[in-house]
Amino acid sequence: EVQLVESGGGLVQAGGSLRLSCAASGFTFDDYAIGWFRQAPGKEREGVSTISSSDGSAYYADTVKGRFTISVDNAKNTVYLQMNSLKPEDTAVYYCAVDRSGSTWYRTLGPDYFDSWGQGTQVTVSS
Repeated sequence: EVQLVESGGGLVQAGGSLRLSCAASGFTFDDYAIGWFRQAPGKEREGVSTISSSDGSAYYADTVKGRFTISVDNAKNTVYLQMNSLKPEDTAVYYCAVDRSGSTWYRTLGPDYFDSWGQGTQVTVSS
C-alpha cells in the first residue's frame, strides 16, 4: 500500500523556520517526482515546490522562492521542505504527493499527475 506521511508542522512566529518531512512507504522514489502543495482556508490547493528524485532538479513557486528549500533522501525514502523566513500568508495545510507518471508536468507545480497524497500537516504562522 502506497502511503505518504507528513510531519513537522506547527505554530511559529513570522520570520521563523520549520522543516516538514514526508516519509513514503509501499514504494520507493526511484525516478518519481515528489511535490509539496498547500491549501489555505477558502483557497485552492497550490503547488509550493517539486523535485525529481533522480536528478534532484527542484522547482518553486514564486511566493516561496529564496525562502523554502526542497530536498530528497532516497535512502530514507523521505522528502523535506525547509521553510525559512515564514510569513503569515504561508499559513496552510501542507501536503506531499508523488507523481509516478514519468511526465515532466511536475515542473509546472501542477497537481494533475500526482497520484498519491499524504494527509497533510498544519502550518500556522502568527504575525
